[in-house]
Amino acid sequence: MKKIETIIRPSVFADVRQALALEGIDGLTVTEIAGIGKQEGRVGLFRGNAYTMEFSPKLKLEMVVEDNKVEDIIEALLQYASTGQVGDGKIFILPVEEAIRIRTRERGAIAVG
Repeated sequence: MKKIETIIRPSVFADVRQALALEGIDGLTVTEIAGIGKQEGRVGLFRGNAYTMEFSPKLKLEMVVEDNKVEDIIEALLQYASTGQVGDGKIFILPVEEAIRIRTRERGAIAVG
């Protein structure tokens, strides 16, 4: 099993979520985050005063999937999360040694689904 963590723009979430559902992903954790990278800051206005917003709002999606689904999910993320602009995000793939469903004590891939 693998854990896929991806950081995306909030504006693409609806399309990404739909693409993941088509790949059979129904278990997903979404966290609102803020980050800074090559996109750098941007200027905002508040009550007529300009200020620099260093961090950009992003969403972090986390899912644990079977190994055979990883490449299809990566392709879906690359297709639907990309705007072609700096700041589109990142995808991280991590190995998962074990998964356990607390309620039933099921282990392995069945605990994830």
